[in-house]
Amino acid sequence: MDKLFQLQQQENPQNELYLLAINITRRCNLACEHCYLDADTLKNGQNNELSLSEVTSVLDEVASRSNKTMVVLTGGEPLARTDLEDMIQYGAKLGLSMVIGTNGTLLTSRRVASLKASGALGVGISVDSLHQAQHDKFRGLDGSWEKTYKGIQHCREQDLSFQIHFTVTQNNYTELNDIIRFSHKNGARVINLFFLICTGRAESTSDISPDQYEHILTETIKAQINYPDMIIRPRCAPHFKRIAHQLNPESAITRVSGFDGDGCIAGTHYCRVAPNGDVTACPYIETSSGNIREQSFLSIWDHAPEFQSLRHPKLNGACGECEYQKLCGGCRARPLAMGGDLMDSDPYCAYVPNGGAIIEPFEANIDHPMEWHEEASQRLSRIPGFLQNMIKKRAEAYVMELGENIVKAEHLSNLASKRFGQNMPFKKPAFLTSKSLSSKDSLKKNEPQ
Repeated sequence: MDKLFQLQQQENPQNELYLLAINITRRCNLACEHCYLDADTLKNGQNNELSLSEVTSVLDEVASRSNKTMVVLTGGEPLARTDLEDMIQYGAKLGLSMVIGTNGTLLTSRRVASLKASGALGVGISVDSLHQAQHDKFRGLDGSWEKTYKGIQHCREQDLSFQIHFTVTQNNYTELNDIIRFSHKNGARVINLFFLICTGRAESTSDISPDQYEHILTETIKAQINYPDMIIRPRCAPHFKRIAHQLNPESAITRVSGFDGDGCIAGTHYCRVAPNGDVTACPYIETSSGNIREQSFLSIWDHAPEFQSLRHPKLNGACGECEYQKLCGGCRARPLAMGGDLMDSDPYCAYVPNGGAIIEPFEANIDHPMEWHEEASQRLSRIPGFLQNMIKKRAEAYVMELGENIVKAEHLSNLASKRFGQNMPFKKPAFLTSKSLSSKDSLKKNEPQ
């Protein structure tokens, strides 16, 4: 078989870091009802927030192991940092995928151009209602919706990829289909649906019920079919994997482990660094597993006991009895936030286990491993690193469903068309080279005082 070969890829360690969030500040120009940081206003910045050199040191550590990690610089409001572009440029030149999570109000045309020039892969922009007054109330500032919308237009005009982040609450869950249409119409490549976890200011914000949660996730799966050129995915909602399997139990793709996409990856493939240097498994798990000012980031990532427990979970209650525990596993932050244990049942799951056998995640047939055509493997290598593992598994599951065992370029095209239409969710910045910055010295002069 000419031009065929077994895809050569080292086995990924169980704790490969796919996604790292760095809260680079608590400062914010808004006062959002749901903020897990309970972020201070712009004028009340902290004097102990991470310096530029501390952020770049973390980036160096991450890149020393792999450049396939996506790094989200967020806050508070990250655009409040004047050295944000220095962080982006440094990480991008290490080969990391650098993105920004923002409320969008400070995305002027000039700032968007600056972010793009620094090597930003994209931005995530929060839109919580299409009713301007309701969005402004939720965000704590009159006129914020209009400023955010202008930020979206600036990104679109300058071809900077963007996602829409929609936080689902009692006040806006009926807007789901409208917000999806809005995101699609305005050129978003992804819409992320975030579900509240009661930490920070969200402790006083009303959440949806478990039944509403179930309904919204079901509607999300159905909506994806109608918008193949945009990713619609829930966050902090691992139940998505269980519902997808219930809707289509014959599909191998629905059995791709939640650890590899669409599920909870806290502590397994994801963590965050807080503005004071604390490292936690996710933004909603407030317990520090270590601090980068006291030990190296990678030593925390590799050895923190809480991370180890999440990588080898011993679930209690209904989650421990559920046949979907390996696909879903429930949200670990929710029981903790509600006064329980990290491994207790997710209180917002309405599913009752039926005592069936545990559903095993999809894996390629070990006796007859999947082969990859050379052109297909080359195409996979051109995809941003943080997406490669998930797309590889999905492609192999798709080909297995077809009764074949060779992944070809046409399979990737068909799968991408089903999922993305003609648009991939991210583009690599054209100007980037593999050459790293030779020194941090040129950056240190710009550190905040």
